[in-house]
Amino acid sequence: MNKAIFLDRDGTLNYDDGYTHKPSDLKIYDGVIEGLKELQDLGYLLIIITNQSGINRGFYDENQMNEFHETLLSELGVKIEKIYFCPHKPDENCDCRKPKPKLLQKALQEFHLTPEECYFAGDKDSDIQCGLNAGTKTFLITHSKGGTFQDLVKLIKS
Repeated sequence: MNKAIFLDRDGTLNYDDGYTHKPSDLKIYDGVIEGLKELQDLGYLLIIITNQSGINRGFYDENQMNEFHETLLSELGVKIEKIYFCPHKPDENCDCRKPKPKLLQKALQEFHLTPEECYFAGDKDSDIQCGLNAGTKTFLITHSKGGTFQDLVKLIKS
């Protein structure tokens, strides 16, 4: 298998209330689970790449983020191969914060993926730019007409 859907987390899979990290605050968007299952059925690996600057801002720690991820994975009910995250604030000028492609490139290498066969799906310009910077196709998730996971499935099938 040499293709994957790279997924942003907050605002793409779940509602983003600002530094979302408490399992009790998790609310998955309608249609996400069904869309992810369809993408998996089409042979795509699912990998999350997320900026989590709340860690370095002191809003929560890595253990709290991991608890949130455990709940998210349980609720999604699909196989997520791995979650890559950047804990840095924008002003820290790291090389792993989206739109820089370091984490995406790491995943491409680790899973032996062909960038041209992959998509990066996210709700922000930085997600789209990250995908473009790594050579993947991109899809803007808006959770409205023309930007749902079902629309991504239709695009891939066409």
